[in-house]
Amino acid sequence: QVQLVESGGGSVQAGGSLRLSCAASGYTGSMGWFRQGPGKERKGIAGIDRDGNTNYADSVKGRFTISQDNAKNTLYLQMNDLKIEDTAMYYCAASDVKWGWQFLLSAPLYRFWGQGTQVTVSS
Repeated sequence: QVQLVESGGGSVQAGGSLRLSCAASGYTGSMGWFRQGPGKERKGIAGIDRDGNTNYADSVKGRFTISQDNAKNTLYLQMNDLKIEDTAMYYCAASDVKWGWQFLLSAPLYRFWGQGTQVTVSS
């Protein structure tokens, strides 16, 4: 069982930046960031495997960067040029399987989930 703890959420004005972190208690083969806005379904926005291969949703490509520190079992999401539509609860997810990069945004493949951290972007 892998425990995940997110941090770094908060409120920011449009155009601003935030950095999310997710500390994992053990080994992970793949990790991802998902978000769920009000009245919307949870969607994958960025994923990374243990080798550093990444995948991004079109909605965040060029603005968000996913990275990891394998030695610290920590996942990061640098979010730049934030938009009002980025407002959501952000969840960290992990799998002990190293999935191919094309599957990294697929929620059913992740066994472990964090509690979420709220990101609110205002005008």
